[in-house]
Formats: sequence, C-alpha cells, structure tokens
Amino acid sequence: MDRNTVLGFVVGVVVALLIGYLVVSKMNDSSPAPIAPVTAPQGGGMPGAPVAGLDQQIEATKRIVEQDPKNRGAWVALGNDYFDTHQRQKAVDAYQKALELEPNDANVLTDQGVMYRELGSFDKAAANFEKASKVDPRHMQSLFNLGVVLADDLKQPEKARLAWKKILEIDPASPIGTQASQALQRLDQGGGPAARPVAPFPPPAGPAKK
Repeated sequence: MDRNTVLGFVVGVVVALLIGYLVVSKMNDSSPAPIAPVTAPQGGGMPGAPVAGLDQQIEATKRIVEQDPKNRGAWVALGNDYFDTHQRQKAVDAYQKALELEPNDANVLTDQGVMYRELGSFDKAAANFEKASKVDPRHMQSLFNLGVVLADDLKQPEKARLAWKKILEIDPASPIGTQASQALQRLDQGGGPAARPVAPFPPPAGPAKK
C-alpha cells in the first residue's frame, strides 16, 4: 500500500497555536493516498486497541509472512495494520522486515520513522526521514516530518528550517508546502512546533502483494 501520512504538529507563538499534520506513507502500488487527519482511533476505544476488523486482517497477514517470509508486500501491509491499531513497536518490526527486503523505500522508511517518533526514539525517527529524503529528494512527507522532529523533539530549529525550505523549492502550492510555509513563519516569529500523531487513512482492501 502507498500511504502518505502526515504527523501532526502545533506551532505556537505565546498563546497562538497552529495545527499541522505529519505525513505517513502507506504502500499500495506506489500511488499516494490523500493526506487527511483522523483525530481519534477508528472504532473508538483506547490507543492500542484493535480497530474493528483489523484484528482478523492482522492474523491473516501474519499467516502469510509465516509461510512466505520474503513477501515484502505482506510485511508492509502488516506494518500498516499495526500502525493503524497503534501497536507501535510491532509496526516498527514489521516495517524493518520489509526494509530488509528493500532498504530504499522512502514510504516505508517514513512510516517507520513516524512509529519511532511515537516511541520516543527521536534520533531514529530523524535518521529514517533523512534516509527517505536521500532515497527520493522530492519526498516531501519525509522532509516535513524531519522538520517536525528537528524543531520540536531535537530542538534544532535551524536544521528544521532547511528541511521545510526544501519543500518550498519542490512544490510550495501543495498542502504540505502550505504547512511548511506556516511552520517557517512561526519559527521566524520565535515559536516552535509541538507535534501530535495523526492516524492515516485505512489501507485499501485487497490481498498483499510481493
């Protein structure tokens, strides 16, 4: 599945807040999904609880990878389902299996980076986003997410500024370009973002592909 997810961030100046979204990238035939926030776990319940229907889907996909450990598409699908059900470490591990089969996948690197960030592993998250942007210099999701982690978590606003400026060089009129521009304005005004995770769109139905 090909997911472009946005990791949420809030840029504040004194008491003013600007809410944006960090990008996540779900894999499906390399076509990006639209970017949109989901502010609560689908199906309700506590974070970490299975989303309705996904628990059975997870079990089915686990059986696929047990029988075919080199099925990269199934590993990505499993990582996406763990992502959607807020099982962060399991998502990281599933994405890692996919990356062992194809290490230069900017979308999977980005999704795994989002999970690293939610686990508090900010250096690993930044490293994933940096690698994704090197694999694909026009991958705006990884650049945007890198800026969020640098500005908010690692307290390196000038490096964040560089990441967001690259987005404006690629496509300033895009939704991510608009968010990057707003984030840069807040940095110029002395504010700093505080990110919050945003769930991605659910994966499209269909069998996992190699």
